Amino acid sequence: MAATAAVAQDSQDNNQPAAQAPNSTSALKLPQNPQLFGTAMPPVIKATAIVNGDVITQTDIDQRVALLVLGSDAQVPAEEIQRLRQQVLRNLIDETLEIQAAADDKIDVKESDIQKTLLRVAGNVKKTPDQLAAYLQANGSSIKTLHRQIQGEIAWQRLQSDKIEDSVSVGDDEVKAVLDRMNASKGTQEYHVGEIFLSATPDTQTQVEANAGKILEQLKGGASFAAYARQYSEASTAAVGGDLGWIRPEQLPQPLSAALQQMGPGMISNPIPVPGGISILAVQDTHKILTPDPRDAVLSLKQVSISFPKGTTREQAEPVLSRFASEARNVGGCGGADKLAADFHGEVVQSDQIKMRDLPPALQQLMIPMQVGQATQPFGSVDENIRVLVICGRDEMDPTAPTYDQVFNQMNEDRVNSRAQRYLRDLRRDAIIDFR
Repeated sequence: MAATAAVAQDSQDNNQPAAQAPNSTSALKLPQNPQLFGTAMPPVIKATAIVNGDVITQTDIDQRVALLVLGSDAQVPAEEIQRLRQQVLRNLIDETLEIQAAADDKIDVKESDIQKTLLRVAGNVKKTPDQLAAYLQANGSSIKTLHRQIQGEIAWQRLQSDKIEDSVSVGDDEVKAVLDRMNASKGTQEYHVGEIFLSATPDTQTQVEANAGKILEQLKGGASFAAYARQYSEASTAAVGGDLGWIRPEQLPQPLSAALQQMGPGMISNPIPVPGGISILAVQDTHKILTPDPRDAVLSLKQVSISFPKGTTREQAEPVLSRFASEARNVGGCGGADKLAADFHGEVVQSDQIKMRDLPPALQQLMIPMQVGQATQPFGSVDENIRVLVICGRDEMDPTAPTYDQVFNQMNEDRVNSRAQRYLRDLRRDAIIDFR
């Protein structure tokens, strides 16, 4: 220290500048005006919750919300985003607890398993994993949050298999009783139902009813019922998109039973007060137990599609449409589909094993009375394609009672799901969660 001071004083006495200390970064040869690439890291990443030591940040929440919005098939209003963030935070806390519990049980989720699922997810939206990552980033999410969600789902499934499934039992007499009831109920109307359940107390009833009303608005606006059930429902069926499966009205509490009997396929109920909370029901389909239904038919189809130059109006296309409809009515069987396409410079696509129930409802009603060899009337739009479907084959399905194994597996799955929800509640109860 004294020597340094002396050197400085000597320099000043001789009117010479003090010697500069060497630059610590000189060995790196850094440019003075560097060109930056990529996106900057947020200046501060604040913890929103710390779950047994694992941090959940606001960035984690925002990216998961963006992922949910991308998959909801509808625009989420700004006023809904804050409530969605709160629900996502609860989901991330549960996901963290599930991953931690799996790790404590020595369950190792390999990166290769996660990548297989990512590849399948990307394929479902016709993208490569790299394209999916770019798409998510461009829409405010990230491949990291999808990676984490997949990790949580795999960890939870394996934990259930390891700790819960072996402890669940279904008796032979229970399965036989279900089969007997089904045979006795032959011809009874049954509904394929989804449910969103929101728990409420007398103190929170008003607020929960308001929340249910907002969810209903989104569902009527086209939001995915399954996606909203996964995020908001507090029933054990949330993990499967609220799917209750095929049920009869008398299997439900009276308020739900009464509402269900007034509903048809595609309908969503108003919020229904039930003991302990509020339920919203969605009817996906209906049928009569063990009774033939033409919608159970399996079809072999040929689709003939024709297109028009961009900018063609309906009036300009009308002469071609009229001729196309006339020739489709007289297609002369499935063998005539290729000639029909050739006459109109169209395309033919053949598809087998098409379930009538999987077709859009309007096409179902159109095709139920049709015979093999007939074509539908044209449908579609001039801006895209005009199409007809020709029925090449039709196999009517004779409904039979489910097998012993099918009933056993369904009952076992229901009990595993119920135990899993209780186990998750125990994990929440024992967790140390610090909200920031």
